[in-house]
Amino acid sequence: MIDRKKLVTRHNPQIHEFDPLSPLTVGNGEFAFSVDATGLQTFPEIYDSGMPLCTMSNWGWHSYTTPDHLAGKQIKPTLYDTYGRQVGYYTSPTGQEELYDWLRINPHRFHLGQIGLEMSLADGNRVQPSDLSNIQQSLDLWNGTIISQFDVENTPVRVTTACHPDQDLVVVSVESSLVEAGRLQIKVVFPYGSHQMSAADWKQPDKHKTMITKIDGRSIKWVRMLDDMVYHCTIKSTHNLLVAKLDEHTYTFTTREAGTSMEFVCLFSPNQQRQPLPEYHEAVEAVRRHWNRFWQSGGAVELAHSRDSRAKELERRVVLSQYVTAIQCSGVLPPQETGLTCNSWYGKAHLEMHWWHAAHFPLWGRPEMLANSLWWYEYIMAGAKKHAVFQGYLGARWPKMVGPKGIDSPSKVAPLLIWQQPHPIAYAELLYRLEPSAEVLVRYQDIVMESAEFMASFAHYDAGGDRYVLGPPVIPAQECHRATETVNPTYELEYWLFGLKIAQKWRKRLGMEPNEHWEEVIKKLAPLPSQNGVYLAHEKCPDTFTKYSYDHPSMLCACGVLPGERADHELVRNTIKTVFKTWAWDRAWGWDFPVVAMSAARVGEPELAINAFFVDTVKNTWLPNGHNYQRPNLPLYLPGNGGLLLAIGMMAAGWDGCPPQHAPGFPQDGSWQVAVEGIQRYW
Repeated sequence: MIDRKKLVTRHNPQIHEFDPLSPLTVGNGEFAFSVDATGLQTFPEIYDSGMPLCTMSNWGWHSYTTPDHLAGKQIKPTLYDTYGRQVGYYTSPTGQEELYDWLRINPHRFHLGQIGLEMSLADGNRVQPSDLSNIQQSLDLWNGTIISQFDVENTPVRVTTACHPDQDLVVVSVESSLVEAGRLQIKVVFPYGSHQMSAADWKQPDKHKTMITKIDGRSIKWVRMLDDMVYHCTIKSTHNLLVAKLDEHTYTFTTREAGTSMEFVCLFSPNQQRQPLPEYHEAVEAVRRHWNRFWQSGGAVELAHSRDSRAKELERRVVLSQYVTAIQCSGVLPPQETGLTCNSWYGKAHLEMHWWHAAHFPLWGRPEMLANSLWWYEYIMAGAKKHAVFQGYLGARWPKMVGPKGIDSPSKVAPLLIWQQPHPIAYAELLYRLEPSAEVLVRYQDIVMESAEFMASFAHYDAGGDRYVLGPPVIPAQECHRATETVNPTYELEYWLFGLKIAQKWRKRLGMEPNEHWEEVIKKLAPLPSQNGVYLAHEKCPDTFTKYSYDHPSMLCACGVLPGERADHELVRNTIKTVFKTWAWDRAWGWDFPVVAMSAARVGEPELAINAFFVDTVKNTWLPNGHNYQRPNLPLYLPGNGGLLLAIGMMAAGWDGCPPQHAPGFPQDGSWQVAVEGIQRYW
């Protein structure tokens, strides 16, 4: 049996300086609060060029006021020839650049408000980062609490920070004799919304309003108004408060009572709070119970007792990835690629990435964390069906880059992607494998059937070859290919087969007859394209490994992420080895390394699978806080974390048809000692 507490706590992140790329975060899947080395957002300017300190939520969306000359206008579709039909896609900004950009940046997530320490030196000057010494900060993963300690002029300060599991509530304690000396206060500052990475605009105070609606002995209530967004912020303290207004959006508070500590909770909410906020100690206990349950339930993998020197680092990544995906990717909306930490692509979700954020949750025994967001596909289904009709297809065509209402953003690439289309079928099947019940079938019937209906409708019958083909126009997961030249991308072909077959199984489980057209597409779908003993990116790309060895090696998804029913394992093996030899890893992405690992494991190359996790490139950087770094404007990349968990879960617990041995995806030479609990077999 794995000692889960030891497993988890040996990977508690330890921070001893202001590290712009490794702020720590607390959250609950719907809301997150990132902090600097003080445990709050005291010196955010240090982090602005790295990983910005934000307070973000799934409900916190902002849009700039629409200019009059853009009101009511829509992008004109670009027409693509589709086997004699002209089909419209919103891909070209030509002549509509301002509208195109406007629709991409609105709506965007925004920073709800900054909470930091306001500290002064003995001479009255404001404390600067260089005035802090003996910084010791730790994220106590087991209890979900950040503990931050440091000295100011030899005076200790201790801050504990947490997030309530069921409310968008920051839970804070500050202990220091500086409090009683009047040299330490809490500062709250509210920004205007921004589509930039920091999600905050501090330079336009006249564009938003902050009003105190109530102050009593122990609480403060604000209402915030920016453009058409209204929300509330409420602080409740254990002690009586002294509140000061520094400017129209900046407030400080401290305790009126003698003592060296302050304890408070701070709620951000889209609605006015009607129920009393929990007391500080109640909130702390709720946080502790939640995280203890989280780590004691679900899956666990222990690797640290292996002889391989890479095992401890891989275990660290696995443990921290469970934490960051739980607080960033398990809410009621598909997450953005930077979750609730900061903005990427204006805070919008990329639906093809929803798989990499959340597909691991059922595998690791936490199906509710995926199920939380599946209602949303039903919420946007009417729009998805309307868009399919507009393009002349049946079913629901799922969008790609979206805000909470599911409206597809214009893009040169996004509208032409299709690999997000089978995802809802796969999500439903993952949940059904855990709970094969009539309730699950009925719950997700519509998203399965409408997803499949579009897939079958989109596949074009090529009479000359007596086969069904995908594209053109289509852009595959490896986005560097031209839409008008791409035919039968390898991954998408196999995913079409897999998705339609699962949908037919659902019809049978629901007592329905097989769909005849779906069955015809399944039987006549074009074969996976290959040449010279390797799989190609797509049928018209013989130079896959000479001209296109960058971006995602997505042809490997066909046998790895997917079972690879039609894949030849020898060709897959050759393709993996060719990828290792030719790929420009500095132009890959964080989830590509787990893709290679899953493919290698499935075809019996476990050493290559392990090697994939440790490719030496910037895109495979894993920071002290557990995040997967990509580039300066994408300092964290949650698909890398989710992909790692999916791959490790598969390699540790096995997959349908895997060799009958323990941890079949790991090397069997004795160099790896793998303990596994609570992880489900993959397909």
